[in-house]
Amino acid sequence: MPIVFMIVIGAAAGFIATRLMKVDAGIPATIAIGVLGAIVGGLVLHAVLRLAGFGAGFVGAVLGAMLLIWLYRTYLERR
Repeated sequence: MPIVFMIVIGAAAGFIATRLMKVDAGIPATIAIGVLGAIVGGLVLHAVLRLAGFGAGFVGAVLGAMLLIWLYRTYLERR
């Protein structure tokens, strides 16, 4: 998946993931979460399931972003 496409998909996935997990994040953080989630989730999903196409990449991006939010909340967030 080209990097520009992954950034665009990641931004959308970050927006959806932050809303699903009720995270109040600014635009840069939302985009960063989505892009990192897209990279992690997209690569893992493609490697494990060997699926191709937009659907697998988008689902992987959302799942990856949600995973990063969960990890952040669990291990890094200071309450």
